[in-house]
Order: sequence, then C-alpha cells, then structure tokens
Amino acid sequence: MERGNNLVLVLHRVAIGGALLFALAMSVGAQTIKLAGIQELSGSGATVGTNFKNGMDMAIAEINAAGGILGHKVEVSYSDTQSNPGVAKGLAQKAVDDGVFAVFGPGYSGSIMVSMAETRRAKVPNFTGGEAASITQQGNPYIFRTAMGQQFSMPKVARFMVDGLKAKTVAVIYVNNDFGKGGRDMVIKALDARGAKVVADLSTDSGQLDFSAPVLKAKQSNADVIFIYTNEEEAARILREMRKQGVTKPLVGETVLASQKVIELAGDAANGAMAHVGLTADAPIPAVRAFRAKFEQRYKYVPDHNCIKGYTSVY
Repeated sequence: MERGNNLVLVLHRVAIGGALLFALAMSVGAQTIKLAGIQELSGSGATVGTNFKNGMDMAIAEINAAGGILGHKVEVSYSDTQSNPGVAKGLAQKAVDDGVFAVFGPGYSGSIMVSMAETRRAKVPNFTGGEAASITQQGNPYIFRTAMGQQFSMPKVARFMVDGLKAKTVAVIYVNNDFGKGGRDMVIKALDARGAKVVADLSTDSGQLDFSAPVLKAKQSNADVIFIYTNEEEAARILREMRKQGVTKPLVGETVLASQKVIELAGDAANGAMAHVGLTADAPIPAVRAFRAKFEQRYKYVPDHNCIKGYTSVY
C-alpha cells in the first residue's frame, strides 16, 4: 500500500510540472515545443541517462502520435554530460540560451545541483530524476523532481532495518558524490533517531572496480545489517564481493540496489538483497503495468526506475 501511495504522489507532482509546460506552450504559441534532454549518456552515469532518455522518447512518441500538446508537436534534442557536472552546467546554459521550453536532466544529483542555477536564471522549468534531498531544498521554483527525495526514502529504510530486521548496528557503504553523501547523511540521521548505531561508515568512489577492502571492513564490523548506497554498476560489484567473502548479514539498499541493471550484473549475488523501492516496473498498479508492457515492446528490455522517471517527466 505504501509503495502505491508513493508512486501516486510522484505522478501527482509530475502532473503539476506538466501543467506548467502546457502553460508555456499556450503562452508562446510555438509551432513546435522544443525540449532539451541533458543526460548522462556516457561515463559512470550512462545507465541512468540512457534509461531516462528512453523513457522520455517513448512519452514524446505517444504524445506526438496523439496530436501533440494543444496541437503542437514535441521535439527534443539531447546532449551528453559525460557524467561531468561542469559539462552539465555548460549544456544547461546553452539549452536556455537556445530558448527551449523545458530542460530534462541531468540525472546525477551532483550535476543537477550545479546546472539548475542556469535554468533558474532563465526561469525555465527543469525536470530531474536526482534524489539528493538538497536539490529541492534550495528554494528553486523551477526545479521538479520525478523521484522520491532522500529526505522521504531514508527514514523508511531506517525504519525497516531497525523495526523489521531488528538491527541495533549498521554498516554503511556509500558512493562519495552528492547522491551518495546525501543518502548517507539522511540514513545515518534516521538510524540515530531510532537508536541504531553505525559501526562502519565506508566511502567508495564512483566507477570503483575493487570493493574487497570496504566489504571486508563491513564484514569485520559485525554489523547486524549492511546498507549499500551506490550507483548501479558499483552496487552489483559490491554484491558479488559480499558473496565472495561469505557475508551472511542482511544487505539492504534503496531503489538502485533492486534495479534491473543491478540484478542483471550481479546475477545470483543479488539474491536475498532487500531494498526500499519508490519506483519500480514491478508495481501491481495498472498504469505501471501498461507502461512496462509498452516499454518492453519498444526497447526489448525491462524498464528500471530511471525509465519511469524519464517517461513521467514528459507527461
């Protein structure tokens, strides 16, 4: 029930952003509604950006097939941030200077935190799948999130670990970027509020290949639960290393840990891992089931949460 309510809340917020896009189309009366997709299409965030883009493309195709928005076709041009915040900022500046109606992305929290200053300056709506709590705590009226912020998801994860798994001690493994640090801070705060102690606080790097050291430290901490909060490829490597070292303690994460990409990359090592999931194509909701069927038919793979973020952002 809670998962369904969360998804409805996300879709409601996206609908508000969509209404703003409609208003822009009406006020300008353009022949074509031009959007800018600023995505991580290469580098460490390629999975995030590509899936968000695919979701966007499917939504735009549907909208145009139905006659567009108020009779106007939607057109999108994509740019690759290379998973680099500095590049993202420059691309956002170019997009608003080109006069687009709205900007979609970037998806990495560190990149959107830098680039959204440009869209705010130009008063251009900016949709992002970034989850860092700080994104929507800057008082920026032009930023719209198509995901559950960490300030909402991490207390739920902490409650599950403490109340559900009866954890008194937790080891935290996180990626050292805005996304990872934001989640780490929020989950530690939530665990502390519930009386649980963090006995290992382990930072890792984006793109890291060898996780033997942090996994060993987490294992040696003898924590009741190990919390994993990294990007997709790194999460899969951590799960494989956990199994390699014979870790038997519960492994818990957020949406990424249960994403389709992690399951594919980790294989059997993903079995038993648990996660709080704010967006999933497995949700028993008619609208989500319909989305998944259409997405699989179009792209021939199972959509993840980033695909859903991209799709709903356009609507």
